[in-house]
Amino acid sequence: MVELNGRCLCGAVTWHYNGPRGRNLVCHCESCQRATSAPFAAFVGLDPNNLTWSGKINHYESSPKTWRGFCPACGSRLYFKSAKWPGEIHLHSSTLDDRAAYQPDQEVVCEERIGWLDHLPDIPKHNSFGASPEPKD
Repeated sequence: MVELNGRCLCGAVTWHYNGPRGRNLVCHCESCQRATSAPFAAFVGLDPNNLTWSGKINHYESSPKTWRGFCPACGSRLYFKSAKWPGEIHLHSSTLDDRAAYQPDQEVVCEERIGWLDHLPDIPKHNSFGASPEPKD
């Protein structure tokens, strides 16, 4: 059993979960990439029966019987839910109050993984946007 809490960027939507921990997925499918405007989506899979929400959520049916929830105030993506997995709701891990509590346990749809992710360990790292970019030839 695990107790988790989370919220959107502006705090208008919050959630609380108390129940068994599910799958922690990193999804590389094109739909998740486009829905999140990111190279992948990281989800924590939870039992929807043990999840409570506070605040208004807008829902978008991104494909038949598949919904994505988001905050109408700030646009934060909150969850992915599909009729394919009726006992799971997949909350975006970045909405967790304690984001360090998230540890992915599998990557899925890897055939659609963006190739430049492989090069991230080899590029310079900075702690802010203040670093001057290197001139390109």
